[in-house]
Amino acid sequence: MLRMGIDLGGTKIEIIALDEDGKELFRKRIATPREYQGTLNAIASLVKDAEASTGQTGTVGVGIPGVLSPYSGLVKNANSTWINGHPLDLDLSELIGRQVRVANDANCFAISEAVDGAAAGKGMVFGVILGTGCGAGIAINGKVHGGGNGIGGEWGHNPLPWMTPDEFNSTDCFCGKKDCIETFISGTGFVRDYQLAGGEAATGSEIITRMEEGERLAKQAFHRYLDRLARSLAHVINLLDPDIIVLGGGVSQIDAIYPQLSEILPKYVLGGECQTPVVQNMYGGSSGVRGAAWLW
Repeated sequence: MLRMGIDLGGTKIEIIALDEDGKELFRKRIATPREYQGTLNAIASLVKDAEASTGQTGTVGVGIPGVLSPYSGLVKNANSTWINGHPLDLDLSELIGRQVRVANDANCFAISEAVDGAAAGKGMVFGVILGTGCGAGIAINGKVHGGGNGIGGEWGHNPLPWMTPDEFNSTDCFCGKKDCIETFISGTGFVRDYQLAGGEAATGSEIITRMEEGERLAKQAFHRYLDRLARSLAHVINLLDPDIIVLGGGVSQIDAIYPQLSEILPKYVLGGECQTPVVQNMYGGSSGVRGAAWLW
């Protein structure tokens, strides 16, 4: 059976078509029309192209940078604001003539890695995207755990755990609260912290290069980042005790994170022991679109 996954982003829409074994049969990317009906039409066109290329019809899953409200059935919390307030799944289903499943893009990332990625075979997977922002998703036995309010995995908008005095009331988050985990452990938060400590303007990768070259401010910023990430993940382990944690996004490409994080985590996990694997993703930027296909 053909499975089609669509990653709906603010600047691009990507489709992938997989066979039953997860082999990629088709992929295409187009610019996102920044209005609702245009977005629907673009997705329908991509589905048509995929089926024409493969000679098969199949299921359709869509990952979005927001969620479907379980109460109203409308999209909420999407930074692609033109889809907010619309029943995206129902409108797409009507347009292409079959049921469409829609899920948060971080949940799609978690599913992708759980089904046939870095967490294949694990029962409970916590997938984290560390990029411009900080998202997370939960997959249980290869299926999304969206939660009763549709916000399962939104751990990035809880307060940073065990804050030091200088961390309190230090950072505004776009959600309207202060000191959210996202403001500290996103790539944006890492850069902000480095510059507040006196570092010269730089990207995250440039800061890592400076760290590897021995720059004191960069090494200190990375140490603070790891400690904050460990505190944040310790809360997840204390609550869910996942079988594995998979990191995605640009920050996940920093190899030094993995051995050092494993050393710090037991300091914060209840009981002082922690063997939870924290691993890099397998599919990189393709995890979201693959996960959308695996929604079926």
